[in-house]
Amino acid sequence: MTSTELPVIAGVDGSSPGREALDWAAREALGRGLALVVVHALQRTRRTGQEAQRREAEELLTESVRRVNEIAPGLHPTTLAPLDFPAAALTALSRAASMVVVGSRGLGGFRSLMLGSNSLATASMARCPVVVVHGGQPAEETAEGFQDVVAGVAADESSESVLEFAFEAAASRPGARLRIVHGWTMFSSMLSGGPVFDRDAAADSAERTLAELTAGRREEYPAVEVVKEPVNGSASHTLVAASATAALTVIGRRRGGESLGLGLSPVAQTTLTHARGPVAVVPG
Repeated sequence: MTSTELPVIAGVDGSSPGREALDWAAREALGRGLALVVVHALQRTRRTGQEAQRREAEELLTESVRRVNEIAPGLHPTTLAPLDFPAAALTALSRAASMVVVGSRGLGGFRSLMLGSNSLATASMARCPVVVVHGGQPAEETAEGFQDVVAGVAADESSESVLEFAFEAAASRPGARLRIVHGWTMFSSMLSGGPVFDRDAAADSAERTLAELTAGRREEYPAVEVVKEPVNGSASHTLVAASATAALTVIGRRRGGESLGLGLSPVAQTTLTHARGPVAVVPG
């Protein structure tokens, strides 16, 4: 079974961000012609027994299926309630999924945090792309208004999987543009063997990098309009700003410097934490 045939996994926990993630996953699965699996992880706690948790899980999953049937009629999702920590359960399921979709925060933890621990851990460890859905966008805008897919790329092989996922996402959205962002500085240009203290030559090098990265894929996806955006400065700032009006922002999990926390690069962590729309974190 290829990645384009594997199901979309939606993690739910009863929170508002979890419901928004479920809505996004249902629309994405329907648009791509994929199956949807709704997952709620059970955990043993001192406050509630296993049977009580199972009843709560059944109620949540039943309500989730009803919600999916309203949003994406004909999708017929299946459900799972594994006994495990949420991030561990979703990471295990990611081995046979096209993507995992989660909300930015769950019911636990500090409400002041912009990114929950389960979302962060899943995005850091999953074997397939993980989409973290940040709330705040009206449903009608999320479904119809914002169509552009934004991808952040680096000048190395880590961008291959990012571009593949981004092109597929754009192709599944009729009329969507793919904006490909590549951040560069004079320092990064020199590190990669580029010109020294020559801004124009460094800018030309960034343009060539984008042309080389997109050449083959533009032939594979001729219907996708591509906009190349070399950015002199912080790519993460550009990606965060672009996420506010994007259907999806796509980034690689590890690239550009030392990893911060778990398996995320500084660009990935900044974008994922501060984005204002759905962000896909793609493993290399």
